[in-house]
Amino acid sequence: MHSDATSADAYVAGLPDERREAIDTVRHVILEHLPEGFEEVMQHGMISYVVPLERYSDTYNGQALGVAALANQKRYMSIYLTTVYADDGSREWFRERWAAAGKKLDMGKSCLRFKRLDDLALDVLAEAIARASVEEFLAAYERSRARP
Repeated sequence: MHSDATSADAYVAGLPDERREAIDTVRHVILEHLPEGFEEVMQHGMISYVVPLERYSDTYNGQALGVAALANQKRYMSIYLTTVYADDGSREWFRERWAAAGKKLDMGKSCLRFKRLDDLALDVLAEAIARASVEEFLAAYERSRARP
């Protein structure tokens, strides 16, 4: 569900009561573990965590590069984890840690879906967010864009 909110606070405030607490809790976990250099913005109708364009503007679409995003969908809520999506080792690490936490994983390539806060292993999410520095993230992005 796309939002026209212009700030993360406005996005959260506009959520239905039953989703507001879950999204706000996840948002604060992300903010507490987000490495320095990333920032929280609204992008693509979601709360997004990005490398500011002032830091890196040479992107494929002119938009800030997102490391994670948080969204309210029609039937669920979702967390998009670019580093988990973009790296096989990180994906394997994430799946193993999630299973060890005893939680059922409902995830596509980057989209972690949840219906209730209890569905999440917040400690694993925190670790996943904290794993990549801006420098590592940008280096991985540049490797992915390199032409052979």
